[in-house]
Amino acid sequence: MIKIRIKKVRDQFKKYNLDGYVVPKNDEFFSEFSNKDRLSFISNFKGSAGYAVILKNENYLFVDGRYSIQAKIESSKNFKIIDYKEILNTKIFKNLNLGLDPRLFTSDQIKKFFLKNNRVTIVNENLVDNIFKTKKNKLNPFYSLDKKVTGENHSQKIQKILSFLRKERLDYIFVSAPENVAWILNIRGYDSPTSPIPNCHLVISKKKEIYLIVDQKKSKILLKEKKLKKNEIIDSKKTVNFLEKLKGKNILIDRKTCSIYFEKILEKKLKIIKREDPIYFWKSIKNKVELENMVDAHLIDGVALTKFIFWLKTKKKLNITEVDAKNKLEYFRKQNPKYLFPSFETIAGSGKNGAIVHYRATRNNTKLLKKNEIFLCDSGGQYSFGTTDVTRTICFKNQNKKIKNIFTNVLKGHIAVVKTNLNKKKTGRLIDVEARRFLRKNGLDYNHGTGHGVGFFLNVHEGPQAISRQNSVKIQNGMVLSNEPGYYKKGKFGIRIENLIYANKVGNKLIFKNLTLAPIEKDLINFELLTKSEIDYIFKYHFEVYSKLSPFLNKKEKKWLASFI
Repeated sequence: MIKIRIKKVRDQFKKYNLDGYVVPKNDEFFSEFSNKDRLSFISNFKGSAGYAVILKNENYLFVDGRYSIQAKIESSKNFKIIDYKEILNTKIFKNLNLGLDPRLFTSDQIKKFFLKNNRVTIVNENLVDNIFKTKKNKLNPFYSLDKKVTGENHSQKIQKILSFLRKERLDYIFVSAPENVAWILNIRGYDSPTSPIPNCHLVISKKKEIYLIVDQKKSKILLKEKKLKKNEIIDSKKTVNFLEKLKGKNILIDRKTCSIYFEKILEKKLKIIKREDPIYFWKSIKNKVELENMVDAHLIDGVALTKFIFWLKTKKKLNITEVDAKNKLEYFRKQNPKYLFPSFETIAGSGKNGAIVHYRATRNNTKLLKKNEIFLCDSGGQYSFGTTDVTRTICFKNQNKKIKNIFTNVLKGHIAVVKTNLNKKKTGRLIDVEARRFLRKNGLDYNHGTGHGVGFFLNVHEGPQAISRQNSVKIQNGMVLSNEPGYYKKGKFGIRIENLIYANKVGNKLIFKNLTLAPIEKDLINFELLTKSEIDYIFKYHFEVYSKLSPFLNKKEKKWLASFI
């Protein structure tokens, strides 16, 4: 099937005199999780990041370290799997004429990835879409969030934009990232399978003119609520005509999500100022109300996850598959009416599948959980007042000392992150070193970042903050991140311990506090490797988990959870 699809793409090369065609993971809105996954269609690779390059006689799939094993399993029959590091000015293929859809790439991407050693041809039709027919999704209208949920109304947020435009002497800002439009206007939608994303764009002028570019059918509720006036809604079919009529000197576009397509339209009339959209940073700092709501979301989520772990650990017969386990966790989350849907597709991997960092079990590709294997489960939920993301590694019988030692060193890194003095170690890059320290002493490491930023009832992955080798963004009061060191032995097992944490100012000291409430597998800990301080941390963490979750558990669950203290 994949070979036939690749051939159909190649059959179109002659029309544009192409040597190859580039297929990214993202859609036209640069969303991580999209309802139209062209990359998966053409390569069978289902990870959340990657690029396929289809040439006349060979194909390449670029993926990062999270997906190296997964890509080889899913796509290596038809693609050569290449590490992301090679994508920058790659010389694997050069002096070729590569075609691409201008709606799916920014000019910065082209300069970094393929332009230096190859020519780029803009193809104003998508060669994958020409053979990729999907059902039209129902056009559900956008909806608004109340100030009780967001802590700030949209008028206050727009004022931030106006102050920014005046300060920077800008006439307009073109907000191309839907999650940033969602934050500014306090709106959400149904345009992503795991995020409440409203696919749209926004133009704001220094004169406080606001224009939402969207399919008009999606704006019904916003008009009814009088959030926007009729003349402030621009039908997406009339986008080009509208943008070409903007009057002024300049416009700011986001270098990460404004496509070449839009850049070419805007530069006809206005001077382009290319920077990172300031909304990313404002959005990353959660206000008091948002944090309180996220605490509530994690309490609900913690109850569901704890009930699931209890159910799993106390089963007399482990006669369930990875998919069964995933569905059971979803069942526990659904018991609370405030749960909406997963914040990403659950990763449930037993034994060797746990070593595939972003493994996805399906009905046709799943394995039975085994007593002698460890089980890695990474999942999250969307609630209308918060987003969750949590990983637990679970065992069902005593494991050998080697596995316990690795788990314990991962745990030591996890504790080191949450206990960081943010007055001294102010960036994710510095914190990342501490997370890996104990593994590295034993010649071990993991091939992914230690933590990513998390949205407020938005994307489970958001920047600009992260805990990784490259990230130099200063951690600020109110930022939410994941804390997820791990270790993966190919073909054997995977270990990861993940909590969401937030930066909290206490007096003059900035520290991390846990949001996630769920027990950490004590049967995998070698307590001899822990310091007194680390043992105290585990006791206090489990005491907090028990104190907050026990009112929502039955007697057996309470008794079991009490054993962690």
